[in-house]
Amino acid sequence: MATSLHAHVVEHLGSRIVSGQIPRGSIILAADLEQKLQVSRSVIREAVRVLAQCGLVTSTKRVGIRVLGAESWNPYDDHVIRWRLAGDQKGTQLRSLTELRISVEPMAAELAAEVAPEAMRKELMMISAQMNHYGRQGDLRRFLELDIRFHALVLAASGNEMFANLSTPIGAILRGRTELGLMPERPHEEALLWHQSVADAISNSDSAGARKNMESIMRRTHNEICSLWEGQPRLFVDPAKDAR
Repeated sequence: MATSLHAHVVEHLGSRIVSGQIPRGSIILAADLEQKLQVSRSVIREAVRVLAQCGLVTSTKRVGIRVLGAESWNPYDDHVIRWRLAGDQKGTQLRSLTELRISVEPMAAELAAEVAPEAMRKELMMISAQMNHYGRQGDLRRFLELDIRFHALVLAASGNEMFANLSTPIGAILRGRTELGLMPERPHEEALLWHQSVADAISNSDSAGARKNMESIMRRTHNEICSLWEGQPRLFVDPAKDAR
């Protein structure tokens, strides 16, 4: 029950902060939340801890819980990604993560072809074959989970631990596209072949082929959804400023 209450408070506050219903600079009092949401102070404290990790709030003694602006949010946190995808910032979030994928995943595929352990190469081949099977059957639920595993494994197979840790936000964007109805009823045959080609190239230590085919996947993804962020403003974060 405590876990359920804590998750409810996190969802209640986080979604409203990200959507702008609770604007930046607002001060929230824990006592007010206790009364409004009918939960204990310990539940409020735990929820605030999670939101602070997301970069959405900061808590100050004798002041309260202060809501932070978007430049302070953790853009890699799966809570933040999900809340942004659910609201008016959907296009901006899709653009940011798609551009990240275009920049990183081809390089990860190239490195994987050079350094991946044999077990990872074999697993990629197995997953790509399963993706072909379930994709052609139209089983999008199973295909999605395999697709998430495929891209996470390519990142991990690069041997770059920073690339590997991008699997959470990339998994979140793949789930978000499906949940938002931004995926075709059946995966495009061309996309299935490119995934197979990436796996083949990594298996055969063909770094140029792995990069080329992953770039094709990323460019197609970009072209399919880029209209969703047309005209959306960009967020410029000052790297010298401690926004928190």
